[in-house]
Amino acid sequence: MSDKKKILIVDDSEMNRALLTDMLEDDYEILEAENGLEATQILHAHELDICIVLLDIVMPVMDGFETLAMMNKKGWIKSIPVIMISAETASTYMDRAYGLGAVDYISRPFDERTVRHRVDSNVILGEKQRELSSRLTEQIYEKEKDNRLMIEILSHIVEFRNGESGLHVLHVHAITEFLLKELRKKTDKYCLNQKDISLICNASALHDVGKISIPSEVLNKPGRLTPEEFEQMKLHTVEGAKMLKDIPMRSDEPLIKIAYQICRWHHERWDGRGYPDGLKGEEIPIAAQVVALADVYDALTSKRVYKPAFPPEKAVEMILNGECGAFNPLLLECLKDSADTLKQELTVISLGNAADKEIQNTVAHTLKTDGADVSNRTIRLLEHERMKSKILSDLSREIMFEYNSSPEIITLSEWGADYLGMPVTIVNPSTDAFGTEVFKPKDFARLLEKMKNTSAENSGIMEKYMLNIKGEKTWCKVIAKTMWSDTEPPEYEGAIGKIVDINDETEEMKSLELKANLDAATGLLNHAAAKERITKYLEGESVGKYAFVFFDLDDFKQANDVYGHKFGDEVLAHVAKTIKKNTRSSDIAARMGGDEFIIFMCYRGTIEGQIKRIFNALTGYYKEFPVKVSMGVALGDGSIRDYETLFEMADKAAYHIKHNHAGKNSYCFYDDSLADINTGRDT
Repeated sequence: MSDKKKILIVDDSEMNRALLTDMLEDDYEILEAENGLEATQILHAHELDICIVLLDIVMPVMDGFETLAMMNKKGWIKSIPVIMISAETASTYMDRAYGLGAVDYISRPFDERTVRHRVDSNVILGEKQRELSSRLTEQIYEKEKDNRLMIEILSHIVEFRNGESGLHVLHVHAITEFLLKELRKKTDKYCLNQKDISLICNASALHDVGKISIPSEVLNKPGRLTPEEFEQMKLHTVEGAKMLKDIPMRSDEPLIKIAYQICRWHHERWDGRGYPDGLKGEEIPIAAQVVALADVYDALTSKRVYKPAFPPEKAVEMILNGECGAFNPLLLECLKDSADTLKQELTVISLGNAADKEIQNTVAHTLKTDGADVSNRTIRLLEHERMKSKILSDLSREIMFEYNSSPEIITLSEWGADYLGMPVTIVNPSTDAFGTEVFKPKDFARLLEKMKNTSAENSGIMEKYMLNIKGEKTWCKVIAKTMWSDTEPPEYEGAIGKIVDINDETEEMKSLELKANLDAATGLLNHAAAKERITKYLEGESVGKYAFVFFDLDDFKQANDVYGHKFGDEVLAHVAKTIKKNTRSSDIAARMGGDEFIIFMCYRGTIEGQIKRIFNALTGYYKEFPVKVSMGVALGDGSIRDYETLFEMADKAAYHIKHNHAGKNSYCFYDDSLADINTGRDT
């Protein structure tokens, strides 16, 4: 592998690219693109490797200015210097290029010395900038790490005295962060930015610091506290606030101010029934309100010396029902909306990764606000790669992909591309064979919409589609995690994930479902399955004319009594086989149980000829046993859309044949004259 730095030359003229390559290839590895779209693909794949871009202005597909705009959108322009090389010499072109972030502008025709000097100078300048930013990143990271460590040491001392594992502080931190982010989505009333959220979350670690002053026999008492002991316990709010207020020369620090509010008022309640000061409603600082709710939720879902852990669902129910005091209704909505995510996150959270993630977030925010964009980009890339590695490490040898939303590019794993018969990189997959042949167009559009409609907090999706893989229809499952920018609000950037072949699993499930829907003795549908399908048809939009047929076998008991039950089963199987031969695949035929059967069929014109043909086919002999049926038929044209009503009408018609027709063995169409018949059956 070459140790040379990479330069990207973007020009639609092959001759211009060749000239620049001849000038620079001794010292640099050259990558070429003939338009801006190709350039963005290369930048996406080699973002960390490219040290400079030489960019023409007038190009097809995507010109130089559009390419600069895309580099701004993606954040590439902040770390990859761009030199414009163009025959356009008007000041308007230069001003626009500089305005979009270009660092230099070379007019054609150019000489080799000028090009080499300006490229070398800007590459060296970029390296120095990255080096300084890297040092700054390390310094801020170490500073934040030390600050965080001191807070954690103090909070864990409190937890140790209280007999806890240390996870309570971590859980309160995580819950507080979730609630604050949900709150910011719902209202701008509290003017919360990312810095405020980070500050409140960090300060939440000190919410119980006052418990250092509480005697251990009260703090760790396994049973209910006496009134006197409870009053003593309540003092931890006042004592904690006093400790923070008494820190020499630091009382004006934002962290101390927020921590003071949390320590003193995290046991206040919305209705004024909390302690120590009986504050009510918005008199309670929002930081204390949120930590109070987080503290209660974790206390309920964690084991304590005086109680077992409640399931998360029960904890939320208790809080919403007011069993733990009154809270801000808006915060209760936030808890309800984030309950599922909280449940998942708190099961996998650990001391190390949560702290490190918080430090990285703080560093990234500091660098961004201080203007050190290169380091901010580095942290974003590292986080992006970390998430990719975490997801991909969980995946086996399936079709892995990375989707970039703008410009729209999908990158497949080499194995996946070979398996699908597709290239590794696909530009505009929605109009390519990937999105029109491998996927059905409407399915691929639905997948893209599903991914776009996720959020930074709830970024996972799982969808099931039938794909066309090298001409074979194959059921597949798409599992993906969407990627979001670190801006406020986060912007959707794309997704990474995998496509899993579940064809065998799906076919097996269909086979099992079919078996579950069939009557074992006859191979017809069972009553429940038939009822479900008929009901679905009746509730549909395009309902035409239909017939509901119910019949039972006359004197079937004799078949069992005289010839035995095995023979009786053969008669049922014979009837089922006759039904199958005389009905269409679109008709619904089922054995209800015993010797009772139903048939549901749609028709045009008249139906009596079809009913007569089925009736005549059913009646006759099976071996020496005479097969006779009493059949009732209910007709509908969309005016009757209730299964039970149709069944009752057909049942009454069959009952009329069986009890009022000499010799039974006939069929009858339902009409209003049969409405008062009582069959004695519950439908």
